[in-house]
Amino acid sequence: MGSGKAGPRLARYWLTSLMRVSVIGCGYLGAVHAACMAELGHDVVGLDVDEKKVGLLAEGTPPFHEPGFPELLKRHVESGKLRFTTDPAQIADAEIHFIGVGTPQLQGRLGADMTYVNQAVATIIEHAAPSAEGRPALVAGKSTVPVGTAQGIADKLAASGKNLLLAWNPEFLREGYAVQDTLTPDRFVYGLPDDREQGEIAKAMLDECYATALAAGTPLVVANYPTAELVKVAANSFLATKISFINAMAELCDATGGDVTRLAQAIGYDDRIGSKFLQAGIGFGGGCLPKDIRAFMARAGELGVDEALTFLREVDTINLRRRDHAVNLAEEAVGGRLVGKKIAVLGITFKPDTDDLRDSPALDIAGRLYARGAELAVVDPAAAGHLRERQPEINVPDTVEEAVTDANVVMILTPWREFVDLDPAALLPLVKSPNVIDGRNVLDPHRWSEAGWNYFGMGRGVPAW
Repeated sequence: MGSGKAGPRLARYWLTSLMRVSVIGCGYLGAVHAACMAELGHDVVGLDVDEKKVGLLAEGTPPFHEPGFPELLKRHVESGKLRFTTDPAQIADAEIHFIGVGTPQLQGRLGADMTYVNQAVATIIEHAAPSAEGRPALVAGKSTVPVGTAQGIADKLAASGKNLLLAWNPEFLREGYAVQDTLTPDRFVYGLPDDREQGEIAKAMLDECYATALAAGTPLVVANYPTAELVKVAANSFLATKISFINAMAELCDATGGDVTRLAQAIGYDDRIGSKFLQAGIGFGGGCLPKDIRAFMARAGELGVDEALTFLREVDTINLRRRDHAVNLAEEAVGGRLVGKKIAVLGITFKPDTDDLRDSPALDIAGRLYARGAELAVVDPAAAGHLRERQPEINVPDTVEEAVTDANVVMILTPWREFVDLDPAALLPLVKSPNVIDGRNVLDPHRWSEAGWNYFGMGRGVPAW
């Protein structure tokens, strides 16, 4: 399906640049998207069933940590451009309904749980007002779903009698950069209906919604539903593969005395490979990559092409093995058993600049250390409060200095800038044993070893130069 501007026959749909937009699901994706749509000038209502979350958002208070989001949220809630509600009747007059609900991994299975997507579709069908003068309303899916989902939703919308069109418009947000990635994305992808006229209408509506970024030259890829559904999981699978590849190389470096950071630097200069995501460490986590590659494998099996994605099983296995390696390094540092040993864990989120604990390698490693009898002291700039509520048995001090005092091992598991910039000489008098495990390979091994620390990297020692 080609791209290009809508023809003159579609001009009747665009009377003003201001659009009425609803966002179904006000978690991380939905709330940020809603605030960014208000920033683009649209009149936005966010809908969610969680009364506590909606209450916070409606007050202009973010329920999660994301740089730049609090200012955006407060500004547009106060301006009246952005509202949040639990009342589905409030979405009735929206011209575009964005679906931004979660698709978590099914309990005990690899596939994606589509409960929230199905509920969102049912809500839109029930509460969307019939379009005036034959003008359609657009449902734009942003959630990551198994390929084949969009066509089923499109069929439901067509049978509703409410003149609802579907486009699949995947998101590519990076936590910590979500506002930037929504307002100035590196690309848009539109999955449009096969019917040409319907596709042109859907494209024109999305073009109007994203007019600012498109005018700035953001690339646009126009495709059919299956292609658009595959883009997000294909991208995540590629990134996961690249991360697991360099972690596999780290295992070889550990066995041979190589330095994975120099190895990554060398191969990263090859423009066919590139240096991004060649950072060896404790592996990937978060709310997207792990569950998306597993759901991708599950869907391939349902389609009878599971052999096409068998490599992702090894990607997942390598990733999980890195967590075992971090625990083994802690045992090595203390000379064996962890029982009664104090471990200072610096960073518990899956990446910096977020308070997200979903499938966090750092949290998993901390849990494994605790299960082996270690006394934990965990410090994190954003997620400390969440961890205290979630696991009150774990000691969560307020400062790095408190955490490392009398520690047998210090582990850097999330590369927050304040941890990367720590002064090893200043910390040395506080610890019981000067062992540091650099779980993200972000520290200068020379600086730490020269300050008197036993440095343990992930696939790197302390090189001679």
